[in-house]
Amino acid sequence: MRHNKKFNHLSRKAAHRSAMLSNMACSLIQHKRISTTLAKAKALRIYVEPLLTRAKEDTTANRRLVFSELKQKEVVTELFQNVAEKIANRPGGYTRILRTGFRLGDAAEMCIIELVDYNENMLKETKKAAKKATRRGGKKAAAEEVAAQPAAAEAPAEAPAEEKAE
Repeated sequence: MRHNKKFNHLSRKAAHRSAMLSNMACSLIQHKRISTTLAKAKALRIYVEPLLTRAKEDTTANRRLVFSELKQKEVVTELFQNVAEKIANRPGGYTRILRTGFRLGDAAEMCIIELVDYNENMLKETKKAAKKATRRGGKKAAAEEVAAQPAAAEAPAEAPAEEKAE
């Protein structure tokens, strides 16, 4: 029975699974976005988010703990210098999974997993959506605008007609 065994084993032995997740986490930190299957992306999210949380506080102990998981010096440096600055004020949820369809060979569901703060297109859309203000007047304000427009259009039309008459 598998009581309280919550993580996905991904049909691999423990050593293979940990090596695969470590390599995928390194690729995600280096490239900021990778394409993989949905099951691996969900397992990777559980694996990498605690490492990103550790990177927010740059101490020797945290660097050693992250290095023991990732085992690549360049990636640890990238994580603590560049990535930690971008995620410093985010309380969690550092990754985003975008589904991209199914793979042709075996119909596995594919997706893109990315670091949230590095997708410039999504950041622009959220900023534009945040600027949009709600209108408080509703139907009354719209009716007043429509009523004011014909009066404004008639006034300039009358003034040139009087000038022509003189």
